[in-house]
Amino acid sequence: MSETTVPYANAPRAGFFRRLAAIVYDALVAIAVGMCAALVMIITLLVLFETGVLNKNGVEQVSDIIQQSLFYTTVIQLWVGFWVCGFFLWFWKHGGQTIGMRAWRLRLFSMTEQPVGYGRLLLRMVTSFLGLGTLLVLIDVKHKLALQDRASQIEVLSLSQQENDHKSWR
Repeated sequence: MSETTVPYANAPRAGFFRRLAAIVYDALVAIAVGMCAALVMIITLLVLFETGVLNKNGVEQVSDIIQQSLFYTTVIQLWVGFWVCGFFLWFWKHGGQTIGMRAWRLRLFSMTEQPVGYGRLLLRMVTSFLGLGTLLVLIDVKHKLALQDRASQIEVLSLSQQENDHKSWR
């Protein structure tokens, strides 16, 4: 990800509706990532129970064990959350765009000279409140900054079609 906004100094900040479109697109991808992560964990638990590594305690169906156990459901939810968060953090760190952002020609750029690390990206994720922080763009029409933009000092810019091409990135 670019450490500075100099190459795209003339690029405008993204408006609410482009951000919303990217959020919807990315939500669909995040759901798919979460479903795949859950599938992997559930199959792993199924194999562990059926091979006797984990004790079934007389329960016949593994699905009953998982659904009735707060521990196993929490493990699955944490596993899925880790992968969904990892999806966003990895794409933001490696290229500044998620799949939805790329489709809508949006990209993250640092508003400061500080490098964009995982700490600032995690702060951005937490302060977005599942996209609700983006509603601030509707109020702050002049600056078009969402809550997560202000907190992390990382802005979302709208790119031209040529600027959105990965080959043109430095």
